Amino acid sequence: MADQTGSGASLADFIWKNAEDLWGDFKHTDFGKVILPFTLLRRLECVLEPTRQDVRDANALHKDSGIDLDLILRQCTRFSFYNTSEYALGTLGGTKTRQNLQDYVAHFSDNARIIFEQFDFSNTVIRLDKAGLLFKICKNFAGINLHPDVVPDRVMSNLYEHLIRRFGAEVNEGAEDFMTPRDVVHLATSLLLDPDDALFESNPGLIRTLYDQTCGTGGFISDAMNHVADYGNRFKVPPVIIPYGQELEPETHAVCLTGMLLRTLESDPSRDLSKNIKLGSTLSNDQFAGQRFHYGVSNPPFGKKWEKDQKAVTAEHNEKKFDGRFGPGLPRINDGSMLFLLNLASKLELPENGGGRAAIVLSGSPLFNGGAGSGESEIRRWLLEHDLVEAIVALPTEIFFRTGIATYLWILSNKKPAHRRNKVQLLNASDLWTSIKNEGNKRRIISDEQIRQIVDLYSAAENSEISRIVDYRVFGYRRIKVLRPLRMSLHITEEAIAKCKLEKVWLKLTGDQQDIWEEDLRSHLGESQPFEWAQEFALAVAQSAPDAGKVGKAFIKALTTALGQRDPDGLPVLDADGQIVPDPDLSDNENIPLTEDIRDYYAREVLPHVPDAYIDETFRDESDKDIGRVGFEINFNRFFYKYEPPRKLIDIDADLKQVEAEIAVLLGEVTE
Repeated sequence: MADQTGSGASLADFIWKNAEDLWGDFKHTDFGKVILPFTLLRRLECVLEPTRQDVRDANALHKDSGIDLDLILRQCTRFSFYNTSEYALGTLGGTKTRQNLQDYVAHFSDNARIIFEQFDFSNTVIRLDKAGLLFKICKNFAGINLHPDVVPDRVMSNLYEHLIRRFGAEVNEGAEDFMTPRDVVHLATSLLLDPDDALFESNPGLIRTLYDQTCGTGGFISDAMNHVADYGNRFKVPPVIIPYGQELEPETHAVCLTGMLLRTLESDPSRDLSKNIKLGSTLSNDQFAGQRFHYGVSNPPFGKKWEKDQKAVTAEHNEKKFDGRFGPGLPRINDGSMLFLLNLASKLELPENGGGRAAIVLSGSPLFNGGAGSGESEIRRWLLEHDLVEAIVALPTEIFFRTGIATYLWILSNKKPAHRRNKVQLLNASDLWTSIKNEGNKRRIISDEQIRQIVDLYSAAENSEISRIVDYRVFGYRRIKVLRPLRMSLHITEEAIAKCKLEKVWLKLTGDQQDIWEEDLRSHLGESQPFEWAQEFALAVAQSAPDAGKVGKAFIKALTTALGQRDPDGLPVLDADGQIVPDPDLSDNENIPLTEDIRDYYAREVLPHVPDAYIDETFRDESDKDIGRVGFEINFNRFFYKYEPPRKLIDIDADLKQVEAEIAVLLGEVTE
């Protein structure tokens, strides 16, 4: 097979042609499990090829000396991994291909061998061998040059994504759920890192940590590292990014491990960056508990349930409170994206250590889901009241591979400059996009020029047509309960008396007692009385007829229940303590902006319409104990809404007449 190089897309198409050799012996759902690990293996092999003989010689010389072989062999490769096998994909032979390939993989250093363990590669090799395909597949991949000098990291990242997207389409699974398009990655890293230009310039070689809680194949991490490496064109010594990440899916974790194995730090080339990439659920098995980072990036899954993590997350919320990650609150079980938002906020480096900034891609629901007092609202409240939300950027629709929904990029920071404190920048970039040929649901990209435009608007932090600087309190409100008196009168009718006779307390009376009460009620038949009359009537009957039985609160309540009817003109009903009884059917809620006094709002907006309304002062916020529950929601579109007057009727009529004329012409042609 000829040497193959080129773009990520063309390489992916070429590599995927191996699937043609797999048809019949492998299900299409297994193609990715064959193709992806062989791609990773070839990438590692190409990197190690120039030093292969040096490693073999050093291994033979020192293997029995008691010296730390791991250190020596890393120095040979100038990477954090190595392979001491005599074999390569192109030299496995056609007779003992399986045994030789297994030997080859087994002689990788531990940090590289784990990649193939996560793909269950040994079983895949056995299956290929039994199908008589192993030698052919090895030979195919041996002819592809995937060395970083030929296929740069960014092209290779695109290649992985093309393969994974193709694999996801073949198996009808959400393989693309963890994939962030390159344009979104570039925008996020630019917004995250550009504000620190002055810091990098004044501190040559500054070391900073970066954390991705849902790192997938490592696209965010690699792009951030490349981004700061580009500073080398401007500064004598560019800053250094030390990556950290966690991923749930073993296969994508393996891809990220490979990428980190191939990354080197100029100041410490043998440092194993893959050690910082952990496997497991970030929510229930935090591999970086208690650690903080200078930067954070993340594209958590949209709208995914967190029921598998529920036990651990709920326990941390209840036991650790605000000493844990989830102290502010828990969202509903059907969407865990706000848990990732809280986790990322908890990982920001402390301000006294330089502070931290983070970028996270979310759907629209975290902006507004959940009312006052809900877990979602309390999470927004905590983030805003602690001044951690620096900006929210509305992205164009149709820029992700598997969904066309509206998405937003949140920028978190605990080191805001003075002019941004207690403010949030809303940036509406939804119209900044460029059309492309469809890639799944992705029909648009944000071009490099548009990314620069967004970053410039963000850096300016000024009000404009698509940018708003907003006091965070504008997003808050108090939800108060507005009550109205229960107004009732009593109507003594045949129907009402029949209802009385069905009440439990009435049925407990003797037959003679029931006759006494019924006779006295009938003496008032057809009358309408105020609500208090029931008690007066009952006491009067009890005094005049001692045999009528004991009169208690239960009996009086039965009378009011059977005889009572709501009466808008009636007097308010009072309880035993003389307090007004509220009418549950007339109670209402009002959301009052935090920037307004609730009494002023109530007097202006409520009393003119319902003069007898009053505020329920027992309905209070659990945190500040003031009247009403505090809620926060970010109605993004409200800040960019433009009124467009409806079209004039004369214009609409003209259009209709034109359409009617066109229809008439068409009908005439048909009937001719």
